[in-house]
Amino acid sequence: MNVKYLLCVFLLSCFAINAQSVVESPDGKLKVSLVIESGQPMYSVSFNENTMLENSPLGLITNEGDFSKSMSFISSVTGKVNKTYTQEKIKQSEITYEANTLTYTIEKADKKQLSILFQVSNNDIAFRYEIPKWGETYACVVQKEATGFKFPKITKSFLSYMMSPMGGFARTAPSYESGYVADSEMETNTAKEGYVFPGLFRVGDRGWALVS
Repeated sequence: MNVKYLLCVFLLSCFAINAQSVVESPDGKLKVSLVIESGQPMYSVSFNENTMLENSPLGLITNEGDFSKSMSFISSVTGKVNKTYTQEKIKQSEITYEANTLTYTIEKADKKQLSILFQVSNNDIAFRYEIPKWGETYACVVQKEATGFKFPKITKSFLSYMMSPMGGFARTAPSYESGYVADSEMETNTAKEGYVFPGLFRVGDRGWALVS
């Protein structure tokens, strides 16, 4: 009886470790964690052990299915990027770029998979969705992106709201961006048309985050 109990605990522990994956920056300060909660893929971000983004949604909704819910974990694969290049029109012409990568693969009940590739350097996080070829399907229409950014309540925003379409001079809006509203409480961001990139956020005294 004791042996069976220990075996069950071991198997459950293995499942929990596999379902949650973590990728850190080369200096170990910036960390992205991925997990599936009740079938929904989520990610969170911390810097110097302080939460910068709470569990936020991931996924795509396509004509081939909804990849934002009822998903299960398949695999996670880590890697590294290290390259040097020259850029003439910035302050530093010789750049050395290092980052750690994580490819997080999830699956629907019909066995269609979706991968999310995260790339984390000492200062930046980038990610993209990778859609494989499913059987004889040669095209996929992305109808909606479920990606979200859930900042802690202590966050203040610096955002420019999107103008309503077909307004302004000669109905040219939104041909120009509106002004930025600085240092605002998160709950005041209720613009009907949404906001433009980039968006700047101050997470208390933990640091700043730029979403672009």
